[in-house]
Amino acid sequence: MSSTGAADHVQARDASTVILIRDGLSRPGIEVFLLERVGGMAFAGGMTVFPGGGVDPADAAADVRWAGPPPSWWAERFATDEGRAQALVCAAARETFEECGVLLAGSTPESIVADTAPFAAERGRLERREISFAEFLTAHDLVLRADLLRPWSHWITPVGEARRYDTRFFVAVLPEGQNADGETSEAASVSWRSTGDALADWRSGNTILLPPTWSQLDALSRFDTVADVVAHEREVTPVLPVLTRDDGTVRVLFDGDEDYYAGTRHPWSDRRDEAR
Repeated sequence: MSSTGAADHVQARDASTVILIRDGLSRPGIEVFLLERVGGMAFAGGMTVFPGGGVDPADAAADVRWAGPPPSWWAERFATDEGRAQALVCAAARETFEECGVLLAGSTPESIVADTAPFAAERGRLERREISFAEFLTAHDLVLRADLLRPWSHWITPVGEARRYDTRFFVAVLPEGQNADGETSEAASVSWRSTGDALADWRSGNTILLPPTWSQLDALSRFDTVADVVAHEREVTPVLPVLTRDDGTVRVLFDGDEDYYAGTRHPWSDRRDEAR
């Protein structure tokens, strides 16, 4: 049966998620950067996710130096207005820096920061919301490299959840010379995994993947190299799953969900908190 109640009226908050990829170091195929979120967090606690988070009002700042496709291009790809598109791209770059230390910015439109270690203090201040991403970029005379991001997917948390996000997924290649880490308060652990290994971990019950994360890994498993992913022109259409509850079991219905539910157990679905 479908859920009812106050949660049905929760508005979805804009969010950006970045799938950070690289070519496999020891064997063919691509690898993705994954974080296991700290248990007990209000959203997706204990689950394996990509870097990302909610859009901050400051992400819409208009004075960011920008390289690559303009906000109008992103607005068209994500079916939104230019102001929102700019905020989504800024949030994607900011969250990637906050959560794994990868900075998609450079001193010129053609360059990228080779070492992010000197910005460790500012990274902490960004995570604590003491400064905005625009203020950080301006202070260091950095250009946001929007051209290093690719639009990938668009998922909206189902109606009926107490916390809802309208999330645009981006793909970004790990910049040469930079390292992704787990120096964030939100991650219990981090790792680079091949898409095949990440899905195998999930099927074996070692990790928990929500439907959007599983869907992106499943799609990326069809590519052999980073170059193939970057060259792929992916059409982005919104996915709004349907949330159902029956005898205390939650199920999220979406196209392709048969493979998702056939794969493994879903501990997150055994919930009896009807007021969520």
